[in-house]
Amino acid sequence: MTQIKPRATRPVLFLSIALSLAACGPQGGQGGFQMPPPLVAVEEVKIHTVPVEFEYPAQTAGSRDAEVRARVSGILLKRNYEEGATVKAGQSLFSLDSAPYEAAVERAEADVAASEARLNNASRNLKRTKPLFEAKAASQKDLDDAISADEVAAADLKSARARLDDARLNLAYTKVESPITGVTSRSLKSEGSLISGPQDLLTTVTQVDPIWVNFGLSEAEQSAIRADTASGKLVMPKDGRFEVALKFEDGHTYSRLGRLAFTDVSLNQQTGTSDARAEVPNPAGELRPGQFVRVILRGATRPDAMTVPQRAVVEGPMGKMVYVLGKDGKAEPRPLKLNGWAGNEWVVLGGLAPGDKVIVDGLMKVYPGAQVMVGDPNAPPPGAPGAAPKGEKK
Repeated sequence: MTQIKPRATRPVLFLSIALSLAACGPQGGQGGFQMPPPLVAVEEVKIHTVPVEFEYPAQTAGSRDAEVRARVSGILLKRNYEEGATVKAGQSLFSLDSAPYEAAVERAEADVAASEARLNNASRNLKRTKPLFEAKAASQKDLDDAISADEVAAADLKSARARLDDARLNLAYTKVESPITGVTSRSLKSEGSLISGPQDLLTTVTQVDPIWVNFGLSEAEQSAIRADTASGKLVMPKDGRFEVALKFEDGHTYSRLGRLAFTDVSLNQQTGTSDARAEVPNPAGELRPGQFVRVILRGATRPDAMTVPQRAVVEGPMGKMVYVLGKDGKAEPRPLKLNGWAGNEWVVLGGLAPGDKVIVDGLMKVYPGAQVMVGDPNAPPPGAPGAAPKGEKK
């Protein structure tokens, strides 16, 4: 049987690989391909006045909360409002059984009529007695008795009229009205319940236009603000008239602006903050009491300030830092001392000087000491679709 020997292919394979590697040559060597420096965008640091915003967590609350209570006792016949609806001041919310109070009014009216009749009789008797006394046909006692009877009848009439006013007032109180304009809560009593009077809470009405926004100012932050204001680093609005904006949890901003209405001079011992309140218009009822928001105080300015875009600031071993374009075209790291935001920029207190060129775009390929080139890092590479022809600017 004839045996077939395999070809010697392994030496040929090794030779082919060696030739390929030799043809490639060393990367970056003389005559080899060398990567160009990465393109970066820079911005020059300048001195200017920037607006300052103070942002705090806050919670909304009704500007007025009124308890609705009946002033008289009786059976609750009807609820006259929709729970959760907006009602006007003076609008009827509940109706109590008015029959007993109507009867009381009729009795009081009858008492007034009787008192008027007695007063008229006493007045006529007094008129008859006076001429008789002058003619010495009546004694002094008769005149005194006639005067006293007239005065007592007048007092009785006044008392009867007061009881009538009271009866009419109690009758009016059977219609329980809203004391303010606002949004109602749920009814705490149902039809048929016996209402004992003011001790029974029927519902509450909350005024939501304007609405209050409550928040706290920490003692440390207030001290820092006072120090910056005293040194001229911070200029506060005249008379502390901050403009107030609200930001919701999803990030969007409320369309209407409010004002800072109150700041407590004393500290809350439990939280270590001073209570503050903003008043914000809410005609459409978009804000609801108890809602968590972020309050933004606007109106302060920081003169002679340096800022850098937020996108230029990165986290380094020593905290927040930026890369500055050096004179040799290399990226130099600069640790920063920052003091909050001004719009989309960081306010810089230290680490930079006016005229420094900060790298703001193209940071993904930048590292300390990296050689960089100023340009548009977002431009397509040469030869790519949409790139400008060689020698032309797009």
